[in-house]
Amino acid sequence: MEYLIETYGYVAVFLGTVLEGETVLIVAGFLAHREYLDLFWVILVAFAGSMTGDQLFFFLGRRHGNGVLERRPGWRDRTERVLRLMERHQWLVVVGFRFVYGLRMVTPLAIGMSRIPTGRFLALNAFGSLLWAVVVAVAGFVVGETLTLMFAGMRHYELRAALAILVAGGVIWAVRALLRRRRAAAVQSTPDR
Repeated sequence: MEYLIETYGYVAVFLGTVLEGETVLIVAGFLAHREYLDLFWVILVAFAGSMTGDQLFFFLGRRHGNGVLERRPGWRDRTERVLRLMERHQWLVVVGFRFVYGLRMVTPLAIGMSRIPTGRFLALNAFGSLLWAVVVAVAGFVVGETLTLMFAGMRHYELRAALAILVAGGVIWAVRALLRRRRAAAVQSTPDR
């Protein structure tokens, strides 16, 4: 298990943070506390993953936003809410959206559909991505410290605990994705009045 973490840990952090990423980053912070990963590199890789994913969805929204919403009608309501919020609190939405679970892909897509200049989004997104990477990775690190203090002498369970956290996060993500698909299918099958 240690070999897999040391070999693929940073790749997993990058790929995980391109999408939702909170669970992956908390686990990475925990593993940094246990010295399987380095906290500085966890934060840097998470920052890069977050920036990459957000920029991709921003440009997808800028060029193909309406087409994406036609294929994902369940995103339409959230997109409209984000666009309304952007009119009043542009910088707060761009910096803070990644701290709200479930809005990670929809929000940058909606922001791309707004009138925000690309350069402004890039700057605010960089600040928000860095802030998010630091806060969430350090939270995972603190969880590791807390568990160490609470369960001193149980070091041989730490990798199982990290795996359990990762699996729980994956199950939560999968259940939420399944519920979103069902809601979208229900919306599509509802006849127009």
